[in-house]
Amino acid sequence: MNMPAPMQPEEGPTALSEAERRARVRLIRSENIGPATFHGLLARYGSAVAALDALPEIAARAGKRKLRIAAAGTVDTEWRALQRLGGRFLIFGDPDFPASLAAVGSAPPVLATVGRIDLLHRPTLGVVGARNASANGRTLCQQIAREVGEAGVTIISGLARGIDAAAHQASLATGTVGVVAGGIDVFYPPENHDLQAAIGNQGLVVAEAPLGAEPLARHFPRRNRIISGLSLAVLVIEAQIRSGSLITARLAGEQGREVLAVPGSPLDPRARGANRLIRDGARLVESADDVLDEMRGLGAMARGTSSSASPRPLQEQQPDGGFRAMQAADEGDVDAARANLIDALSPEPAGADHLMRAAGLSAPVFHAAMLELEITGQVTRHAGNRFSLDLAQGASGPEHRDR
Repeated sequence: MNMPAPMQPEEGPTALSEAERRARVRLIRSENIGPATFHGLLARYGSAVAALDALPEIAARAGKRKLRIAAAGTVDTEWRALQRLGGRFLIFGDPDFPASLAAVGSAPPVLATVGRIDLLHRPTLGVVGARNASANGRTLCQQIAREVGEAGVTIISGLARGIDAAAHQASLATGTVGVVAGGIDVFYPPENHDLQAAIGNQGLVVAEAPLGAEPLARHFPRRNRIISGLSLAVLVIEAQIRSGSLITARLAGEQGREVLAVPGSPLDPRARGANRLIRDGARLVESADDVLDEMRGLGAMARGTSSSASPRPLQEQQPDGGFRAMQAADEGDVDAARANLIDALSPEPAGADHLMRAAGLSAPVFHAAMLELEITGQVTRHAGNRFSLDLAQGASGPEHRDR
């Protein structure tokens, strides 16, 4: 990807220091640190610099082996490699980190980007659908994406086959963002290599995974939450009942976004997902005008930027995951709470409220103790603020990056 020199973060009272920016990349690249634990550590220690200093002590208190903390040199290597691609990191807390994405639960702490970051600060529409899309589905997708793009809306999709590719191709000239599941330097699927390169040159490519990471099945739902999180509304065009597109639509609803869907024939399995969304309350759309009317209703077109029209996520979606209150927790109480929680937990996921009552813990102490158990690999976090005892992890098991 041949791109101009990377843009630099804005200077100002809210800008992160360079040391803190690099520390945030180190923190998310460290063992057992995922988005939820990253935000929990920021909430408790105030900065990534302080959180990195605290990690060895956290491991020692829990009686675990030393955690593998990402080396500064490793992060520097990735930083330079991204710059050589003409890209830069967008880091949670940066002035130009998209406000709508920052507000969702477990927001990605770090995004590698290549291309035009300004496209994230316009009205945004996510477009997703079937990989094996019909010819009519692809044609309608291209028509909607082209006309909506010409109205000043950035089209966001996942660079998959079918509807995703059609949406990107139709909006390449007006502004499109491709969110990939692997590293930003990995081209997947292979047949979209030229399309991804073109988006890097004319639009924006975004990745949460480190450079060089191959896309795995578990990475795609995480990519989908970024597509919906960056979008004011998500449009579904052809989707089977069990599909990644419906996962994106569900995430969009949970994040407070509008869900739009194109209806189709009940005889076509590719239409059943979108038809079900409409039955369950999604807005039925048949043209670009329908989409633009919906976005005007959101205020996006009038105000002209996606950040000023950011949807308000549900309370439980706040990025710190409920950890903010734990700043008041006493270390001695936290030490005792860890043992109580180990007794209360099982391999079957249980909700935070249930565990709090079972262990007899206050919210601050519960969240502080659970954070340490997650970091040391003894507990796994699941969707819906549920937790389970990780018997396989023990003191030396594999990393868990989905927290």
